[in-house]
Order: sequence, then C-alpha cells, then structure tokens
Amino acid sequence: MADAVYRTELPDLNLVNSGKVRELYDLGEHLLIVTSDRVSAFDVVLPTPVPGKGEVLTQLSAHWFRRTADLVANHIVSVDPAEYPAAARAHARVLTGRSMLVKKAKPLPVECIVRGYLSGSGWKEYRASGTVCGIALPAGLRESEKLPEAIFTPSTKAAMGDHDENIPFSKAAELLGADLAGKVRDLALAVYRRGAEEAAAKGILIADTKMEFGLLDGDVILIDELLTPDSSRFWPAASYRVGEPQQSLDKQYIRDYLLTLDWDQTAPGPELPAAVVAETGRRYREILAILT
Repeated sequence: MADAVYRTELPDLNLVNSGKVRELYDLGEHLLIVTSDRVSAFDVVLPTPVPGKGEVLTQLSAHWFRRTADLVANHIVSVDPAEYPAAARAHARVLTGRSMLVKKAKPLPVECIVRGYLSGSGWKEYRASGTVCGIALPAGLRESEKLPEAIFTPSTKAAMGDHDENIPFSKAAELLGADLAGKVRDLALAVYRRGAEEAAAKGILIADTKMEFGLLDGDVILIDELLTPDSSRFWPAASYRVGEPQQSLDKQYIRDYLLTLDWDQTAPGPELPAAVVAETGRRYREILAILT
C-alpha cells in the first residue's frame, strides 16, 4: 500500500490554510487544494491517516463536479498537475490524484446539508421532538427511513476543534440574506437529487450529504468537495433495511468504531487500529469504483 500523506508542505508554494483534511495554497490567480489522508471525526483530526483516502475524495469530487456542472458552476480549473503553474508542477509526484487547481471564490458561512433519509443527528432529534433541524416530519418514521422528500438542513461552519451546529433555515437566511439562502437551498437540493438518482442506478443510496457554496463575481458556485464518503452517507441498496442502522461505504464506519471507545470527542483523538484503517480504505476504494 502506498505511503500515507498526512500533511503537505510544498516548498516555493504559499500555504495559506491547513484545515481538517486539506491544505490550501495560493498560486496567485488560482488556489491549489491538496487533499491529505488525514481523518476528521466529530470535528477532531485523528492522529492516524488512511493511505489513499485523499485520492478517493479528490477523484469522486471531480466526478461529481463534472456530473452536476449543468445545474451549478463549480470551482474546478484542472485536476491535472501538468496543467498547473510551473511552481506547482514541480510537486507533481505528491499532487497527482489528490489535488485540484480551483477558482478563488468567497466561501459562504453556512454548511449546506441535504437529508434524504432519517439517520445520524437527524434521527436523534426526530426521536426527541418529531423534527429535524426544526422541520416537522410525519409521525411514525423509523431509523434509516426515506423521507417523503429531501430536506435542506444547514449548519454553522465551526472553527477547527469546535462542532458544527444545525440551524433552522431562518437562521441561514439571517446569515446569507433571504434571496441567497433560498438560492443555495434550491441548488443543494438539485445537486443532491442528481447525485441520488445516479447513485441509485448503481445500487447506492445517498442518505445525506454536506456541500459548500461560494461566491465568484457575484455568482453562486460549488466549492470544496462533493458527494464523497467524507461528506455523505452511502448505503448499499442490497443490504438496506428500514428500522436499523445501515452498512455504509463512508466515514460512518470510523465514527461507529470511535463510539465504542471511552473518548469524549475532544482533541487529541485516539489512534486507529490497523484493521480499522485497512477496512476504511477498502470501503472508500469500493465506493469510488462503484460510483465512477
């Protein structure tokens, strides 16, 4: 198995941000996003990487940015290091397969989450109040059940180490303005429906997903990653059963393992055993193969 890339430090390039999983370099006209093999769970970066994970996230994102470009523009300029500026081309060995040259957009301060099935924090809230992010749902729904229609449930963008918080649409409208909030809601739902339809044809249910939008010259575009196993729940349709947790080809496998530990979900995170790392890598490679 290839060596893991835990962090990139590329000489001669201007590193402007190192996030939970990605490094961001300013190349002048464009930005360079490099996706590491780091794992973030419960908003904590774990000490153990999953080799090849960054390549899966990059290649799936590129696939979905292409498949949804007719719905909304996105930030991708190129994923081929041969087409990058000369200073970046010098690092082609590291960058190949795990980097994107992108347009400079101003990120919106809201995470755009779309849920098509009742799972995770949504299921927890529904059991308590019959709502998900304040949206009233029909009574009697069961865990993992498909919702009558997909819902838009935004959240705040937390600083590193803090937790994102679900917010009602009214709060997103306060943060973004009513018109912009309505636009990103409609775009997020359209992108989710496109992804869910194409994945379903390949035997995969997309339970929910998180996406990010930015503004470029006043227009809304998709940025960051799209419909990856880090940002989405992917369930094999063949094993889908309403009323219980699902088998998944995504980061939920790591979350489930971490929930068995005596860990309070604050930094520093625990090391992952080799078997969990290997199985995570296998699941990520499998969903990439199925969807692309």
